[in-house]
Amino acid sequence: MEDVHVDDEEGSENVTENNETVENFNEVDTEETNESAPVETEAKTEETKNEAPAETKVKAEETKDSETAKAEEAKAAGAEFVGAEDLIPKIQNEGWLDFDVVVATPDMMGVVGRLGRVLGPKGLMPNPKAGTVTMDVTKAVHDIKAGKIEYRLDKTNIIHVPVGKASFTEEQLADNFQTLMDAILKAKPSTVKGAYFKSVALTSTMGPGVKLNVAKLAN
Repeated sequence: MEDVHVDDEEGSENVTENNETVENFNEVDTEETNESAPVETEAKTEETKNEAPAETKVKAEETKDSETAKAEEAKAAGAEFVGAEDLIPKIQNEGWLDFDVVVATPDMMGVVGRLGRVLGPKGLMPNPKAGTVTMDVTKAVHDIKAGKIEYRLDKTNIIHVPVGKASFTEEQLADNFQTLMDAILKAKPSTVKGAYFKSVALTSTMGPGVKLNVAKLAN
């Protein structure tokens, strides 16, 4: 896990309302917390050098009008579960959550909204800003399979996000970390003066944090 404290006092209110994403990370499965490495940062969309294994399970929601075409697109792109209203009671009543990300078309959100109390607390609710509410389901599924991640700046100007698994190579972890740091600096508001990183710590999920040299990261 890595903790990064960002100095964004003047712009933090606006930032906290927005989800940020980093694309093509070496894939991180946020459900496997024993092997993941969360980070605290803020960033725009960036890409890493390594391809991620396509292990993330994606569920695509489609309306009846577009179900056939979009369902085929989602399946072809690699979504494991595709459906419409038929999936709602399965999730709502049976507690079925055997997926990592939910992708929905905009016209399906009226139905998906009923699952807010179930999907919201688990971070699974589709969001246009995260690219999971879209008509281009093929791109959405491909991005997720490639390791796209989402994270948010909290009220104390810290962002928590995984950058890898214990099974990743040192090179993959380093690439993911550097991509994230570059994205944070790129997202620095013009109104923020002085040092942007206040503190940075890297740690495994249940391990002790190791503080990093902020000056070197900022250069």
